[in-house]
Amino acid sequence: MEFTSACVVGAGRVGSALAARLSESLPTRLTGHELETGDADLVVLCVPDRAVSEVAAAIPTGPWLAHTSGARTLDVLDPHVRRFSLHPLQTFVPNGGPEQLDGAWAAVSGESDQALHAGFGLADLLRLKAFELDDEDRALYHAAASIAQGFLVAVHWAAAELLEQAGAPPAALLPLMRRTMDNDFELTGPLTRGDWETIERHLEVIRERRPELEPMYRALTETMTSAVAGR
Repeated sequence: MEFTSACVVGAGRVGSALAARLSESLPTRLTGHELETGDADLVVLCVPDRAVSEVAAAIPTGPWLAHTSGARTLDVLDPHVRRFSLHPLQTFVPNGGPEQLDGAWAAVSGESDQALHAGFGLADLLRLKAFELDDEDRALYHAAASIAQGFLVAVHWAAAELLEQAGAPPAALLPLMRRTMDNDFELTGPLTRGDWETIERHLEVIRERRPELEPMYRALTETMTSAVAGR
């Protein structure tokens, strides 16, 4: 699918980055509440999930219409029939540029071969590595993405809280976390050795110093124990 022009609706973190990348390849308009899509043959909705359906209904039918929500299915784009979804599997920061898309993957959903072709074409323009996602599996997919990003933030926060309690700088955790990712998340430490005595000492000191973090430590220990046992 070769698009000749595009319009990105929504000038937030995702919309701004996508519009900047698309503008490198074809004429691209970035619009907000005014919904001035012009004569673009591709309109990409980068709006909050709760607004996708309302915005889609306000756009005249004709061009290809896509949304970038990870959680919403294709029916929110009614009444459009030339439609697909593309979710960049990436986190974005305010005022970030199109380089945030570099190296990222994207989930593409469509109801026809033509729609999938259009979705993969958009992925190519954005320089994303695309894979097909069944619309029925979107909730499961989005749960995985939320765990990978949101829970990583929660784990870092909890570890930083404990490190501060020990009088150590939280920044010292970052090289450890980055190396773990570089090592394809290979698990090391007491769990891999079956060192339950050390884990019990962890629980005792967490219960004493930061008791609100004990349930999290227990839950993650149980999860990782099951993962190790399943290998």
